[in-house]
Amino acid sequence: MSFSIGDHELSAPVVLAPMAGVTNAPFRSLCRRFAPGLVYVNEMVMATPVVHGNPKTHRMISFGPDEHPRSLQLYGSDPEMMGRAVHLLCAEGRVDHIDLNFGCPANKVTRRGGGAAVPARPELLRSILRAAVTSAGPYGVPVTAKFRMGLFDDWLTHIRTGEICGEEGVAAIALHARTVEQHYSGTARWEAIAELKAAVPGIPVLGNGDIWQARDAVDMMRETGCDGVVIGRGCLGRPWLFGDLVEALSGRPVPASRSLGEVMDVMLDHARMLAAHMTEPHAMRDFRKHTGWYMSGYPVGPDARRRFSHIASIAELEDILAELDPSAQIVEGGENIKRGHTNGPIKVALPAGWLSDRAAARNALADDVSVPDDGHVLALSGG
Repeated sequence: MSFSIGDHELSAPVVLAPMAGVTNAPFRSLCRRFAPGLVYVNEMVMATPVVHGNPKTHRMISFGPDEHPRSLQLYGSDPEMMGRAVHLLCAEGRVDHIDLNFGCPANKVTRRGGGAAVPARPELLRSILRAAVTSAGPYGVPVTAKFRMGLFDDWLTHIRTGEICGEEGVAAIALHARTVEQHYSGTARWEAIAELKAAVPGIPVLGNGDIWQARDAVDMMRETGCDGVVIGRGCLGRPWLFGDLVEALSGRPVPASRSLGEVMDVMLDHARMLAAHMTEPHAMRDFRKHTGWYMSGYPVGPDARRRFSHIASIAELEDILAELDPSAQIVEGGENIKRGHTNGPIKVALPAGWLSDRAAARNALADDVSVPDDGHVLALSGG
């Protein structure tokens, strides 16, 4: 299926969602091994530290020499800072594609009116988008945006957000079909993706939510009419999902579920790549969460799982894997076991007065362009 973002023609309409602490350079490289030619987005970074030269941020926005397009997600609620960050990244030739995050549900952000709360303030949203698109335009860098359905079921903003994105020249939009209140609970409401696609025919719409295996993407696109998919939690412990998606969306047979031996080979490669990317002790602490995702659905037993959760070296990982049966197969239904965040519903934190009268708040916020006081937050979930 033909799909492009800017001048970048993709091998399938598939995008890796940025996930904090996950979609670093080793993970993106591992995913590209199974499916080159897709968009693999880096971890989300804040616009403000990009402007001010925060060392940690500059390490996070590094890309491998073989990465194209170099895709980065920015978070920010200040139009001026967003414009400056986009200009800096584009002028220095550091990115080929910028995605903007308006889906972060973290309470420490939304309670100040930022993140996933920004779409409730349409004119602030418009100002941020305009600053980014205007700054990226001279360099030919496409800007996309990702957002949620809204704050609550009775305060949905996805249609208006999509319309504003189209009006401001955004290249494509992605909808996580959950509200902020829903967080990661329940099921994604794909019907909202269909509503958005019907409402904004002039801009490509990507769907996000509950794609755990390749056939889920086929079903989502058929049911909603969306132009492509964004993959988040579904690829945790399953980086080969991207290869499966290319096959499925091209009408070819999808490989069978991997044996435990195949999974173990990928695990070791991933761990070694992380160790080369950072110190081995740091890499192994980081890799502990990945072991649970890789082993999800496989009959490895509680003792091995416990030991995986405490690994401190590559040698220790190799020892545990050597004791497992490489011929073991995933249990029935194992591919659909949820991985990553599952918590929710949550109590949404918002600025004082937002919930005293929701109708009045909606009217008051419609033209509000005041900048949320959330610039101190440096590391957030990708939403």
